[in-house]
Amino acid sequence: MPARLGRYAVRRRIGSGGFATVWLAYDEQLDSPVAIKVLAENWTEDSHVRQRFLEEGRFLRKVESPHVVTVYDAGSLEDDRPYLVMSYADQGTLADRLEDEGLTVPQACEVVRQIGAGLHALHQRGVLHRDIKPANVLFRTVDPEHEGTVVRAMVGDLGLGKALDVSSRLTMIAGTPSFVAPEQAQGEHLDARADQFSLAALTFLMLSGRPPYSHSSLSAAAAPPPPPPLSTTERPFPQAVDDVVRRGLAADRNDRYPDMPAYVAALAEALGESGMGSLPARWLPVDPELTQPGNKPSLVPSHDDLPAPVPPKRRPWWPAAVLALVLMVAGGLGGYAAWQHAHETRTFTDEDRTLRVTVPSSWARDVSLANWMPPAAPFSQSALSVGNKADWRASGEGVFVGLMPEKKLPTSLPQHPACSKPGKTERGTTGDPSVSATSTGCPGGGIIIEKAEQVSPTKLLWIQVRSDDEKTAEQVLDTVRTLGSLG
Repeated sequence: MPARLGRYAVRRRIGSGGFATVWLAYDEQLDSPVAIKVLAENWTEDSHVRQRFLEEGRFLRKVESPHVVTVYDAGSLEDDRPYLVMSYADQGTLADRLEDEGLTVPQACEVVRQIGAGLHALHQRGVLHRDIKPANVLFRTVDPEHEGTVVRAMVGDLGLGKALDVSSRLTMIAGTPSFVAPEQAQGEHLDARADQFSLAALTFLMLSGRPPYSHSSLSAAAAPPPPPPLSTTERPFPQAVDDVVRRGLAADRNDRYPDMPAYVAALAEALGESGMGSLPARWLPVDPELTQPGNKPSLVPSHDDLPAPVPPKRRPWWPAAVLALVLMVAGGLGGYAAWQHAHETRTFTDEDRTLRVTVPSSWARDVSLANWMPPAAPFSQSALSVGNKADWRASGEGVFVGLMPEKKLPTSLPQHPACSKPGKTERGTTGDPSVSATSTGCPGGGIIIEKAEQVSPTKLLWIQVRSDDEKTAEQVLDTVRTLGSLG
């Protein structure tokens, strides 16, 4: 644990992800706890990721809303890694609340109202969030003048946020499959109604205790079926409420509400008195076990200053039992943790918007979406490459997808003699114009799949997948898609 980050005294680590680590620190000048988000070391040299990290701070600074996380400061460490100093969400995330206690209907309605207000503030400043999900809804305590201490909901983590005027030029498709709008999963031009879809999916989860979808990939989210009924035996709702949420989840964005305030107002009207309650009852209760910023440091914190570990809370019986049951019935994923784990993927589209593939997030360390020059080809062709390290083709995990100007399938594919069991070229089944070869026992362990597919009279699609296990390799191979006309 670093003693300081810039001028801020570090208290403890709040959490970490693939791109950044968040620390709880203390602003000695302003006498206040803050959260500091630091870019992960392994992404320091990646200009694209670095730009996205800095853009998050710029987007958040554009908005002055009590329901959007505030950025107070920014800077760089000695190793040139950037960091953002933000408001500290001392009451955790919506994911924490759903797992531990769940929400009452008035509380869920109030969270929708506040998050809707935060998203609308972003939209008014020309910013699209693109990744609304339980982990990105944060809570903090505030002290209004007349209501006493209450918990406020905020939109956080704009790591995928984009200015609305450039969203049509994105080359990377991203988002959480069970909450992402179909047009976003398809890589289309986006507007504020994409965030409305995500908020409607969040509404469904908060009200019913289960997500409307359990997509395992963004390709599945690109063409979702109609959502299941909102009501359950444990939580029945009027048809009007189901109609509002279902409209927010419409696959065609033109069928959704025109903007965020319209959706929030329609939901409140449909819920009526069941969604209102007195104002204090609509707020979430303060959890004293979460509000632990630590002792105010005098100079540099010592390990003795850190708060003692908090023992796990005894969870009420119904949220865990009901949530596990409905997830097994609705999604077949065996529980909330498995449902979350199924979303750890990323989808990439090449610069020409011709090829697409979905890979495990851990692979997305060495990414190239630029064209390549096939052997003996007069012109460059569409291609993309994603791997877990720069030399993944020798001993790592990754996938290459590229077009080749060729009118017929090759008679043989690379055999990879360094593998203990080199693959033999096999033709596809009847009606499948492809050849493939699977090699196992390869250097570094794992499997290599080579595949060539005739995707047009004059074009071959060449794919190589290298993985530590066959199931992952097959799953990645199944996500490869060609988009549009290939000539």
